[in-house]
Amino acid sequence: MGKQGYGIDGKVLQELAGEIREVASLGVQVALVVGGGNIFRGIGTSKDYGIDRASADYMGMLATVINSLALQDMLEREGVMTRVLSAIEMRAIAEPYIRRRALRHLEKGRVVIFAAGTGNPYFTTDTAAALRAMEINADAILKATKVDGVYDMDPLVHKKAKKFSELSYIEVLQRNLKVMDATAISLCMDNRLPIVVFNLTKRGNVVRAVRGEKIGTVVRGGP
Repeated sequence: MGKQGYGIDGKVLQELAGEIREVASLGVQVALVVGGGNIFRGIGTSKDYGIDRASADYMGMLATVINSLALQDMLEREGVMTRVLSAIEMRAIAEPYIRRRALRHLEKGRVVIFAAGTGNPYFTTDTAAALRAMEINADAILKATKVDGVYDMDPLVHKKAKKFSELSYIEVLQRNLKVMDATAISLCMDNRLPIVVFNLTKRGNVVRAVRGEKIGTVVRGGP
């Protein structure tokens, strides 16, 4: 969305695709989970306008497909072979999500984009990311945000907010820190999958995160 109030900012899309191309060129297998909040937010719409929560969530999932197709197009303009796998079948525009198919695409060096969340209402994109990460045996989840890590309070509002360099899963849950939703954190904790929270808007951060450089906040380990 960039600085727009709605929709897709072409410049942001192009910059993101360029960063992903750099990561893919390192020989790293890349899978992406894209949200849809720039187009439609299911939970907010359900609360504000009384739309049935399940219906609103399905609408949000369809918004993620729009973003996934836009990112796929931009990546392929950058010369990166890409496949969109959707949890909701729509064969005219995306492949259905099948775990073994996703693994095969990754083995062939293609960037895989997981669209439509988990395919089920009441689950967030965070949970979809955690679930897909487990299914493809990912080494880590890179949680891209607008801030440079996890803070004890909103750094955009509170100047004295303290940034954490590392946290345990339990600390995130107990402090109710807004890293990912509780279901996603619990999934990662049960499977010991590290989460790296970093600022996506700073050029080169995606590559830095993949290289294991110390940026943002790492969530892993015990209390």
